[in-house]
Amino acid sequence: MKFTFKHFSELTTEELYEILKLRSEIFVVEQNCVYNDMDGHDKQAVHLFVKKNEELVAYSRLLKPGSRFHDYSIGRVVVKETERGTGLGIEMMKAAKQYILEEWKADKIKISAQKYLQKFYEDLGFVVITEEYLEDGIPHFGMLLEFTK
Repeated sequence: MKFTFKHFSELTTEELYEILKLRSEIFVVEQNCVYNDMDGHDKQAVHLFVKKNEELVAYSRLLKPGSRFHDYSIGRVVVKETERGTGLGIEMMKAAKQYILEEWKADKIKISAQKYLQKFYEDLGFVVITEEYLEDGIPHFGMLLEFTK
């Protein structure tokens, strides 16, 4: 499985289209949530994605402090329905964490996690740091991962 990391300016129009299509399929259609996915943060992000047989099957975006949060963050984490349960989401999150730690020398990562994925993120070392809140009508928690030096 090859993990591809690209800055916004490095994405081809085809890659950008595939990313936005997958995010829309999951966050808007599957989760029945109407919201503005193009929130202005993509241009500052590093985009991490995985293709299988030339099809985009997993994606997340990595952000530096000051973009979405005061800390480094990972967001828009999606795995195509046909690939769920294969461990791909875990491997992608590990690759994202490693990139942020090694390339950006981060000491912590903050995420806004959907409530139903709390255990998934806890198994990756994140801890809940906020009360439950609604984001786009879906229950979330703020979660934090701190790297030990």
